[in-house]
Amino acid sequence: MKDDFLNGLRQGLPIGLGYLFVSFGFGIYARGCGLSVFQATAVSFLNLTSAGQAAGVAIIAEGGSLMAIAFSQLVINLRYLLMGIALSQKLDDNFSLRQRLVACHGITDEIFALAIGQNRPLTAPLLYGMTAIAVAGWTGGTLIGSLAGSLLPGVITDAMGILLYAMFIAIFLPPARRQLPIAVTVIASILINCLFYYRLKSVSASMAVIISSLIAAVAVSLIWPVREEEA
Repeated sequence: MKDDFLNGLRQGLPIGLGYLFVSFGFGIYARGCGLSVFQATAVSFLNLTSAGQAAGVAIIAEGGSLMAIAFSQLVINLRYLLMGIALSQKLDDNFSLRQRLVACHGITDEIFALAIGQNRPLTAPLLYGMTAIAVAGWTGGTLIGSLAGSLLPGVITDAMGILLYAMFIAIFLPPARRQLPIAVTVIASILINCLFYYRLKSVSASMAVIISSLIAAVAVSLIWPVREEEA
């Protein structure tokens, strides 16, 4: 069991190091939105979802409602439900419900890809090792970034804050270049959001992003449905 945990830590180390640098940008961003160092770090430790955190903090900064925060998290993080279902098929027979509840907290896009690619059933210690290093990297980077946001000059923190947006671009750009429907979805979302920004200013920025994403995703899925053999 100890060997499995150490193996999980070793495999997850590159992900944890990546998270350390990317979440540094989120820490700076959260401080810029008015969160304290403790609040920014707690958000990362309790959520561990980059896009969801950025959206949630933006809604908090503009004084949005709890309903807006909850709805944005539901839309943005719905993919984790599908990841959890897929991973449940790879767990070994000794994986208890309590262990599942603990492990699921650390499932991210990258950890899912790492775990689903294992050539053997997943044990609890193995998955714990993978998720532990991810949580440590993401939370630690946020802590360092939020502290830096309190100490460094504004011109430096503004420049470093672009790290979070660079991560988002790195996530969607490769698949968008390979698949036209993804590229169209991204472009449509941007255009619809611009419509809200310039013409429908009564809608809050956070809700505009959610509505734009939903409209674009539904429209493109109807125009380019993915057949089962292509999924």
